[in-house]
Amino acid sequence: MWMGKITLLILLLWVRPFVSAEQINPDLKKTTFSAKVIRIMDGDTMEVLYQNTPIKIRLAHIDCPEKRGSQPFGNNAKTALSNLCFGQQVKVYGEKYDRYKRLIAVVANQNKQVVNQEMIKQGMAWHFKKYSSDPLYAQLEISARKRKIGLWSDAHPVAPWEWRKPKNRPSVKNM
Repeated sequence: MWMGKITLLILLLWVRPFVSAEQINPDLKKTTFSAKVIRIMDGDTMEVLYQNTPIKIRLAHIDCPEKRGSQPFGNNAKTALSNLCFGQQVKVYGEKYDRYKRLIAVVANQNKQVVNQEMIKQGMAWHFKKYSSDPLYAQLEISARKRKIGLWSDAHPVAPWEWRKPKNRPSVKNM
């Protein structure tokens, strides 16, 4: 009897690494749910606890300065997001999963502020036009730029998608 239990345990431990995150985590795309914010990774990424399961959330419609590589306003963006929702019970409007298995979502804090929009209003994010055509986010960015708030106070702000590009790409030479 105990040999059967040991065999089953070994089999489960062997199979576990082959189970994807999507099979472990609930499928939350196209759903709305409440969860507690337990971690802020950077200005546009957080982790929430939903039904005792940690879920990584990537905020939809926005792109924030990078913390890695010390992009100006990267730490400010993380702090702004933390001030908006860390430790709070939030409403998450799941859209889809990205290639890193993060849930792309819109998040509303306990004050009913849409966190994604607030980050742009505070000048802590760009409207991520590559993945969002929502005119509200475009208008919020224009307004923040005009007010020179947050990252828009910098004389030459660099968009995160430009910052992430390799600085020293090797050139291809014909031989």
